[in-house]
Amino acid sequence: MLGIFSSSIVSPPDELVTAGNRTPSPKITAAALINRFVQANASAVSMQIGDHVQLAYTHSNETPGRPRSFAVKEEIFCLFEGALDNLGSLKQHYGLAKSANEVVLVIEAYKALRDRAPYPANHVVDHLNGSFAFIVFDKSTSTLFVASDRFGKVPLYWGITADGYVAFADDAELLQGACGKSLASFPQGCFYSTAIGGLRSFENPKNKITAELAKDEEIWGATFKVEGPAAVAATE
Repeated sequence: MLGIFSSSIVSPPDELVTAGNRTPSPKITAAALINRFVQANASAVSMQIGDHVQLAYTHSNETPGRPRSFAVKEEIFCLFEGALDNLGSLKQHYGLAKSANEVVLVIEAYKALRDRAPYPANHVVDHLNGSFAFIVFDKSTSTLFVASDRFGKVPLYWGITADGYVAFADDAELLQGACGKSLASFPQGCFYSTAIGGLRSFENPKNKITAELAKDEEIWGATFKVEGPAAVAATE
C-alpha cells in the first residue's frame, strides 16, 4: 500500500529532511512514485484525492496473514494491511455489523475519536490487537492518521520524495528508490496524527520519541525509537 501527501497536509519530519540533506541520493517525484507503483503491480488501484493526496494499493504478493483492504466512508479514506485478533469484540464496541472487516472498523474508530471521544488518540490504537498498519485520510478536515502495530508485524516505512511529499508504504525498496536517504522505518507501537501535531507512542504515550541519523552505509536515513525504560524498540 502507498499513501503520498503534500506538505500542505503533512510537514516532513525534520530528521528525514536532515538525513536527505546530509547524504544526498537520487530521488523521484510523487507523481513518478505513483506511476512506478502502478507499473510494477498490474492489479494496482490508485486514486487522487483533491490536489494534495494520492493513495494506491494492490493485492499482488499479499500474504494470508496480512491481507490489504481499502474503504471510504463519508470522505474518510483508509488503507489497511494485516488482521486484528480482537475484531469481534471491537465490532460490538463500535456497534458494527458482523460482516464488517478491519478497514471498516478503523474508519469507525477514527470517526468516534474525531466526533465524540473524550479520550486521547492513543487509546483508540492501543485497543487494536494483532498485526496491522493503516493509513487514514479524512478529506473533510485534511487530517492524516497513520499507525503501526506494537510489534511491527506489518512493515511500514516513510520518506520524502524529490518534490517534498511525504510517502508511506509497506515496501522499503519502493521508497528507497524514490526517497533516497530521506527514508526510515515507521516506529512500531506508534501513530502519526496531523491533528495532534506529530508522532506518538500509543503504548507509552508519555515517552519521548527520538531519531538518530544513520551511518552512511545504511539504507535508512534515520532510526526512530521510543525512549524510556518501558519503551518498545522502534527499529526495523
